[in-house]
Amino acid sequence: MFCHGARLIPQSRFDELDDTRRLQLLIDAIVDYAIYMIDVDGTVRSWNSGAKRLKGYSPEEIIGKSFASFYTPEDTAKGLPEQALNVAGRTGRFSAEGWRVRKDGSRFWASVVIDAVRDESGRLVGFAKVTRDITERQQAHEELLASEGRYRQLIEAVVDYAIFQLDPLGLVTTWNPGAQRIKGYTPPEIIGRHFSAFYTPEDVELGVPKSALSEAKEHGRFEAEGWRMRKDGSRFWASVVIDRINDDAGNLVGFAKVTRDVTDRKRAQDELKQVQQQLAASQKLEAVGQLSGGIAHDFNNLLMIVIGNLETADRHAPKAAPNLTRALANAKRGAQRAAALTSRLLAFSRRQALDPKPIDLNNYINGLQEFLQRTLGERIEVQTVGSAGLWHIEADPNHLESAIVNLAINARDAMPNGGKLTLEAANISADEEYCRLNPELIPGQYVAICVTDTGSGMASDVLSHVFEPFFTTKEPGQGTGLGLSQVYGFVKQSGGHAKIYSEVGQGTSIKMYFPRFAGNAQLLENTAEDLSPEGDKFETVLVVEDDADLRTYISDVLRDLNYRVLSARSAQAALTILLQEDSKVDLLLTDVVMPGINGRELGKRAQQMRPELKILYMTGYSRNAVVHQGRLDEGVNLLEKPISQAKLALRVREILDQNS
Repeated sequence: MFCHGARLIPQSRFDELDDTRRLQLLIDAIVDYAIYMIDVDGTVRSWNSGAKRLKGYSPEEIIGKSFASFYTPEDTAKGLPEQALNVAGRTGRFSAEGWRVRKDGSRFWASVVIDAVRDESGRLVGFAKVTRDITERQQAHEELLASEGRYRQLIEAVVDYAIFQLDPLGLVTTWNPGAQRIKGYTPPEIIGRHFSAFYTPEDVELGVPKSALSEAKEHGRFEAEGWRMRKDGSRFWASVVIDRINDDAGNLVGFAKVTRDVTDRKRAQDELKQVQQQLAASQKLEAVGQLSGGIAHDFNNLLMIVIGNLETADRHAPKAAPNLTRALANAKRGAQRAAALTSRLLAFSRRQALDPKPIDLNNYINGLQEFLQRTLGERIEVQTVGSAGLWHIEADPNHLESAIVNLAINARDAMPNGGKLTLEAANISADEEYCRLNPELIPGQYVAICVTDTGSGMASDVLSHVFEPFFTTKEPGQGTGLGLSQVYGFVKQSGGHAKIYSEVGQGTSIKMYFPRFAGNAQLLENTAEDLSPEGDKFETVLVVEDDADLRTYISDVLRDLNYRVLSARSAQAALTILLQEDSKVDLLLTDVVMPGINGRELGKRAQQMRPELKILYMTGYSRNAVVHQGRLDEGVNLLEKPISQAKLALRVREILDQNS
């Protein structure tokens, strides 16, 4: 059977038709194409069902009329119908796409082919014209072009990202303005070159570009951060994404690469990491300091008993026993060395009692030059450098000298073959940026004392530990590892900051920052008079100490010095004694750190009860009620443990003789 429109033609009847009729039936059966014949002048001579469906004309309405009816007025005015026939007649075929018009005036996008028809002699007798409605395809194409245009505009507008494409081999094929801004290349300079030009020589040697493309090809995406190169050779920290691009069949056609300059973020992260490391180091030192301070407090009590009893034994030793005298002297030297170590631990833990004074550093460091030169020897050249208009600081002069000498001796040890040590001071204004990188320091004005040597220097892994107690790079037995920790503790307790700079083979520089002193810089004068160390039987000292052995020792020493002694093991017991009206007490000698009521509170209550009572405090651990911000409270008299018998005698006598 053969279908003609809505009619079915039996196969036997179709076979009876001539070729012309069969061809016409075949053409009429094609409804998706307009197929018709036109004369040499463009007059329509035949019309199939597809033409009627596409263009809306019936055969009676269109046959005999010009095919120019199907063109838009604009194309007709341009003579496009005549040009189409002209090309087809001259070349044998004309093909094109364009807008065409239906009978109802609506337009559709048409694919048109016009073939020349010639007779046996080759004479042109007309044209066969085939038209297809491809409006949907054209719309999809236009939408794709519009989408690509919008995408191109978007890419061109993005200047903070380098967005470009690579072919499967890694050659650059496109380049946006953001890529030019970030990497420095213009499109003619970079298109066609391999993208490895953006990588550092180290990464190229390691095969990083090749690995990146391999991962993107295998997994669809590669993401990483690292250093990249600009055209001028400078480096920037980049965030990179490479995506695989496939065609409709899933075949690799290239890669899309997006690069962003995140150097500022990288720098901020590095700074944050540095600050966090500094804070962690500071917290570590603080924790070790608290432990060291507690140990030093207990150790001072023990040392005071040991040293005191050694002094007593030495005083009563037979003159004719030189071996015993020598043994006692050696024992005292050992105990005094232990006391010095304890003092250094207290300095590191910021528990020592400081007596700050205003200091003119120009005069101070100049006065140290000769002393340091004698101390360090002839092989070390010592230079001191002051500054015009140098601000004053307020610090404990003795502890400051000890800190500088510690640093100078460390410098000498780092210059075994000789070298130069420079001690200089300069004004420093610490701004917000500096303090952000050094969070332990607050913005303000400081004076920096810098001790610099030309010695062997230190590696970075050593630098991170130098302020820790007992850390030393010296051979066993050559150092305690407490020198720099003592300096660190003293500077921090003075409200400042210590920082070390060093490189292997380039020497070391240690800066101590002290807050500027804005008050009256006149040094206080020492008006103490020579005092007799002994007492008499009419003077009474109330000793308050929770350590029984130490309390007994102090009481015995004071009795040997001709004082009448009362003792109490706690503040409560001492207050009970003071409440007794008939108990005569001239001096309250009390420990500060005690269970329950501390020594400072005891002193306040005792003076309320007896306003004329004189008070002398003892402590081996200054972070307590009598020391604040590294300073003794005003009007407080303090003895730091361990206390020798001579020092105890002199200080008790001094306090009792005040205002008497």
